[in-house]
Amino acid sequence: MRVSSLLVLCAGLLAGSAWAAPVPADKMAYVGSWQGKDMQLSLTKQGKVEYKRGRPNDQVNLSIDLQRFKGDSFEAGVSFVTTTFVVSKPPHREGDKWKMTVDGVELTRDE
Repeated sequence: MRVSSLLVLCAGLLAGSAWAAPVPADKMAYVGSWQGKDMQLSLTKQGKVEYKRGRPNDQVNLSIDLQRFKGDSFEAGVSFVTTTFVVSKPPHREGDKWKMTVDGVELTRDE
């Protein structure tokens, strides 16, 4: 996911003004807190997205609204400024853990 400084600025200025789309019934497996290498992602049933990614010289911390799902991936943002979270492996069980791959990072859901 590429996040421009404009998205961060708009998210900060417009926080609370966008309308989150609730997670559809067939996508409830996405709901929860997910952790991976240098990434944290949380999605609530009500459509609130918390995203943190920490890489050298590139720190991102967003609290934004879910806009829509497009296949396995989903868009989040405020107003007309959105970003796509590319899900290459949707939520699935591996043993006793839930996993998914977002933007090339394998995430495990906190239980």
